[in-house]
Amino acid sequence: MGKSKPDKKLLIGIGISLFFLFLLFRKIDFAKLLAALSEMDYRYLILAVLLTFMSYFFRAVRWRFLLAPMKRIRMRSLFSATIIGYMANNLLPARLGEFVRAYALGEKEALDTSAVFATLVLDRLFDGFTVILMLVVTFFTVKLPAGMEKIQDGLVMGGYLTLAFYVAVITFILILKKQTVRTLKITAWLLRPFPARVSEKVIPVLGSFIEGLRLSARPVDVFFLLSSSIVIWTFAVLALYAVLCSFGITLPITASMFIMVFLVFAVMVPASPGFVGTYHFACVTALAAFNVISERALSVALIAHGINFFPVILAGFYYLWRDKLSLSEVTEKSSQRETRSE
Repeated sequence: MGKSKPDKKLLIGIGISLFFLFLLFRKIDFAKLLAALSEMDYRYLILAVLLTFMSYFFRAVRWRFLLAPMKRIRMRSLFSATIIGYMANNLLPARLGEFVRAYALGEKEALDTSAVFATLVLDRLFDGFTVILMLVVTFFTVKLPAGMEKIQDGLVMGGYLTLAFYVAVITFILILKKQTVRTLKITAWLLRPFPARVSEKVIPVLGSFIEGLRLSARPVDVFFLLSSSIVIWTFAVLALYAVLCSFGITLPITASMFIMVFLVFAVMVPASPGFVGTYHFACVTALAAFNVISERALSVALIAHGINFFPVILAGFYYLWRDKLSLSEVTEKSSQRETRSE
């Protein structure tokens, strides 16, 4: 039997994680780190875990509305598939969790996995829009400590640029939906200076995306989609706020939003499974803007990451057992789906 080739994406991700872990720990006083962890109020952790799972529950609610044109699905199935998918993101490389999530629901509800995965593209789109909206609000409302006026001015400028980007993306999608053929032709023309393989990848992806862009036209469904997106991220921000409270860090809720934006961008960076290193570095960097010392900031990062890591993994394995699925099976099927989509 031939030796399997090492996964280059996984190796690169591990390398990036190790690099950020090195940056984090090279100047840390471990005695102060342990002291910060020992002083935390663990009662807030229960609240943070509950708020985190409420965020996942409303992700399942939003997914139900995205799947409505296809089939009306029970919340029991949607929530279990959602947790299984996020568990897989914590354990598997290359964000396979999205494919795992689609496969888990498709198997349970006898749905075409490709069609289910198309709804997750919309799911991520709503996440992106909500995060950008949160980013804009944060840039205009967060107040940094004295001495950081230049950073504050930079945040406001970033707010204007992000708002412009947000409007541009929405406009492009609306035009793409209404004038698909013409927009794809213009896009292909704009990509002509680049290698042909770029256009060969981008155009089919845009075409598939717009073909799968099937939203319910009912105003009530659109309202609930937008509302659930805001609720999802509200619970996520409150969970982070609870972690800050557990360490006695008294900052306004806008500071938690500011940190959350950093964390969202951190998980976009290729890293090892579970976003180890990049997540922690982003959290410490964001807290440094509020003059939180490195050891306490790293303590917050470790606990916040642990809350999004260990409880989700335990719940994910429970739902795999309950739904009579195996991690190896869903991983293999999802990997095949990812390979076909590339």
